[in-house]
Amino acid sequence: MSDSNEIDKLNVPKHLAIIMDGNGRWAKERGKLRVFGHEHGVKTVRIVVEQCAQLKIDFLTLYTFSTENWNRPKVEVQTLMRLLVSSLKKELKTFNKNNIRLNTIGNIDALPVKAYKELVDVMEQTKQNTGMTLTLALSYGAREELQSMVKEISTKVKNNIISIENIDQDIINSHLYTHDLPDVDLLIRTSGEHRISNFLLWQIAYAELYFIDVYWPDFREHHLVEAIKNYQNRERRFGKTSEQLT
Repeated sequence: MSDSNEIDKLNVPKHLAIIMDGNGRWAKERGKLRVFGHEHGVKTVRIVVEQCAQLKIDFLTLYTFSTENWNRPKVEVQTLMRLLVSSLKKELKTFNKNNIRLNTIGNIDALPVKAYKELVDVMEQTKQNTGMTLTLALSYGAREELQSMVKEISTKVKNNIISIENIDQDIINSHLYTHDLPDVDLLIRTSGEHRISNFLLWQIAYAELYFIDVYWPDFREHHLVEAIKNYQNRERRFGKTSEQLT
């Protein structure tokens, strides 16, 4: 079991993103309905969020509900929305205690009214917090995000607000859902799958990827510590050579 004291606190990822995968399979292996896995997955979210805050990670982004997830069985979608509302209500006190600001990316207008209102309310009540920014990717898909960005920039070019010659990475970044977030340093995916699944495709261009064969409901503090230790042992060259870095 790894201890957080083994981590170099001065070299934690500034922006950690997690694909929380495996809730359904975890439940099925126990002879339960998929919603049972989602309910236990919420407990893991609480553990990981608090640990990240303690480790002074500035930005944590969780892939909570994708645009593709709307295609899941209606009962499962309803359960996920119910869990979202109840979790936000329960965690508001925890957010404020840990100085966490809640943020969201995605097409949240597609959320049920109750879930939308609760989300906006908690974001409003935590907006003054100056510690970690917790971003929930809700009704989020990276391709949809890129499509939205292209349309918005194209409209501005058409209306002479932006010239084509001035379009650069900064312009693109400023038109993404994540315009106020830095690029991802470390992306973790649980459950043993080795896919990105339409998550932050632009923002993970130079992220370190870490895949772990553990379902999300079983992911614990020592797993996070191992992932960060692995990250700290990698050489991040950003296209340069090792000699240039030294």
